[in-house]
Amino acid sequence: MKVATASRMKEIDRAAIEDYGIPAVVLMERAGLAVAKKTQEVLSGKKVLVVCGSGNNGGDGLVAARNLHNWGYHVRVVLPSRADSLGADCRAQYLIAKKTGVPVEFRKSLIASDFHGAFIIDAIFGTGLSRHVSGDLVRLFRSVNDSGAPVLSVDIPSGISSDTGEILGEAVRADYTVTFGLPKIGHFLYPGAACSGHLTVEDIGFPAKLIQASDIRTELTDPQRMSVILPERNRNSYKGDYGHVFVLAGSRGRTGAALMTARACLRTGSGLVTLGVPETLVDIFQGRVTEEMTLPLPDKGDGTLDEKALEIILNFCAEKADVIAAGPGIGVSSDTEKIISGLVKSSAVTLVIDADGLNSLKQSVRTLGSAKAPVIITPHPGEMARLLAGGATAVDVERERINTALSYSKDAGVYVALKGVPTVIASPEGDLFINTSGNPGMATAGSGDVLTGIISSFAGQGITPLDSAVLGAYLHGLAGDAAAKVMGENSLMASDIIEALPDAFHYLKSL
Repeated sequence: MKVATASRMKEIDRAAIEDYGIPAVVLMERAGLAVAKKTQEVLSGKKVLVVCGSGNNGGDGLVAARNLHNWGYHVRVVLPSRADSLGADCRAQYLIAKKTGVPVEFRKSLIASDFHGAFIIDAIFGTGLSRHVSGDLVRLFRSVNDSGAPVLSVDIPSGISSDTGEILGEAVRADYTVTFGLPKIGHFLYPGAACSGHLTVEDIGFPAKLIQASDIRTELTDPQRMSVILPERNRNSYKGDYGHVFVLAGSRGRTGAALMTARACLRTGSGLVTLGVPETLVDIFQGRVTEEMTLPLPDKGDGTLDEKALEIILNFCAEKADVIAAGPGIGVSSDTEKIISGLVKSSAVTLVIDADGLNSLKQSVRTLGSAKAPVIITPHPGEMARLLAGGATAVDVERERINTALSYSKDAGVYVALKGVPTVIASPEGDLFINTSGNPGMATAGSGDVLTGIISSFAGQGITPLDSAVLGAYLHGLAGDAAAKVMGENSLMASDIIEALPDAFHYLKSL
């Protein structure tokens, strides 16, 4: 499903009215009716309090109030504004509501008796809010949140930025949200995502051509699409048909990162996996690997890679590998910097860079821009901030998660899987996917190494870099969800995600 920005949704609304001739009042009537039907579906009592703003969102709320009143519910409407400040469409709905007997009051605050036994419909601000709320509205939102009453928000919880998920001063915390046409980015980015509750997307009559336009390039990952791009296995095949992943990972004290990345590759379907490891650690790895092969690489005598390893890696991969997974647990030194830079500039096969591989990149945009082959990077916000340089912090990255991924992907010419809640995947061409799978139990050591292995495996099996990153992120989260059902979120470990990959595959293949 595609996801809209506030400006794009405004353009869709305009085009539906002006270009297609759909009257604005028709869209408002259908939106309000959808809200009323959802309210009827989820409320348990008969008392409904609708809090309306002065714009179109308030008009939607007034339509909902009128329908619920006609259906026999005890409905009251409060508008924290003046009658003379109502927009034209909102004012029209206000006058209709009055004529049909809906009690409507203009006052800036709510009191305890308003909330007693009530179901709240929040129709104050819609997707167009761009300024911070203050004063009476802050107090109003807090009174709604403190009431303990169930809340349904119209389009998006009031106070949430539709484009970033930022709380603009204060926001309503909804149990349910009914949005129209397309979901909005702010429904999925935190902290706004935590305020949306259960999200329902309603069709109110926007033309399909507007909703499905090819230049809306932000999408949610959904299981049906993921099942389509999942690689098939030919009955007449052998291991060489499913990719050979070269994993450059591990150093003294961090051998587990390499092993988890390699194991994830195999569980995701790779035909062959070779671990490139510091030669002084080969005996340690040999005692723990089974299906994986190892390639000893020159090290500095302390279990960390020597820059001499670069030529060996390039020669090996030119002859045997389909993809390189580089970085988990290799440490950061002048030698790793030279190795990673050399791989970017010289590798003829797709390169997936994570963890210390990212931290070893200097002048990252310039370096990555010189790549001969496709590059996928999988940073967490802290690693992304270091790649950006210029004093950026992880907090800055989180605040602009989508814009950061898109702009860096375009500038560096690489595919970016920016890990987090949610993980977002961007392409240099401007495509962006918001991942919908995963759970808090996956916030554990090694989870990122598993993701690197999954993405690398798909890339080695011949899937495009963008699809490898998108499917990899989704399958990673889906396996995490399957593991959490058995282990619980508190006890979840990265190795549990690997072992749950078969369940994730079974689910996608069943669709």
